[in-house]
Amino acid sequence: MEYVLRTENLTKIYKKQTVVNNVSLCVGKGDIYGFVGKNGAGKTTFIRMILGLAKPDSGSFSLMPGESIYSARRKTGSLVEGPALYTNMTARENLRLLCTISGENTDQADDLLKLVGLDDTGKKKAGDFSLGMKQRLGIAMAMIGDPEFLILDEPINGLDPTGIAEIRELLLRLNRERGKTIFISSHILGELEKIATRYGIISRGKLVEELTAKELAEKCAAETIIRTDSPVKAADILRRFLSTDKVEVTSSNTLIISVRVDNIGRITNELFNNDIAVTGVNTSDSGAERYFIKKMEEE
Repeated sequence: MEYVLRTENLTKIYKKQTVVNNVSLCVGKGDIYGFVGKNGAGKTTFIRMILGLAKPDSGSFSLMPGESIYSARRKTGSLVEGPALYTNMTARENLRLLCTISGENTDQADDLLKLVGLDDTGKKKAGDFSLGMKQRLGIAMAMIGDPEFLILDEPINGLDPTGIAEIRELLLRLNRERGKTIFISSHILGELEKIATRYGIISRGKLVEELTAKELAEKCAAETIIRTDSPVKAADILRRFLSTDKVEVTSSNTLIISVRVDNIGRITNELFNNDIAVTGVNTSDSGAERYFIKKMEEE
């Protein structure tokens, strides 16, 4: 796999606390890599090390193999902890100023505004923008110089559903139409599931799992939730009946079957034949969120 970022045992310690602990991951060229973890899991510190904003205490990383670190970072755009905007300036003025500071052509500002859907903001000051508009302007700023790799730290945090959808569609467009590799950190699991091609799950500074979207889909192919007054007995029966151990009792009246069930009626009939009453059945195509949450509890 051709990669744009690879880390080996990357570690950062603040005041004797290990914030990022021996993280080894790989971001392939063309990926939308979802870096998943709770707030405080170490996501932002990891990103800051890759961008040169924090120095690792141990471990190493390679950014765009074959490039010098200076060249690689010139080809990397980023948005970390919210965009740094001049609130008394328009979106266009913000972009043109950053182009000048970065030594880039200011003519690209208008194209970037159109790309992120802010070309109609005119003389409106950035300080009067909604949070979603500010995030889109931040992504436009990260796109100055047409970078190959985008690193975005919680770009949908705090947005309303409309704002989240706008950012999601923008990122998909950048990946599919412009070929950008994107590394996006978030704790909003449902949104990452809609766009990511690969995941890294971090918990308390440790990378607990790395997997592709296909592998996640296989792990969370389907769920059937059954409510009954005898969940333990029902689970034992269904494990034998379905020849699987993926039947879990989750509460005093609920169990979950974590494999695809093509005929729900066969299951309810089997339970009925064993004198177990079923009070409710619900099916879901994906248990990804539950899977992520379980993994984020690991150390």
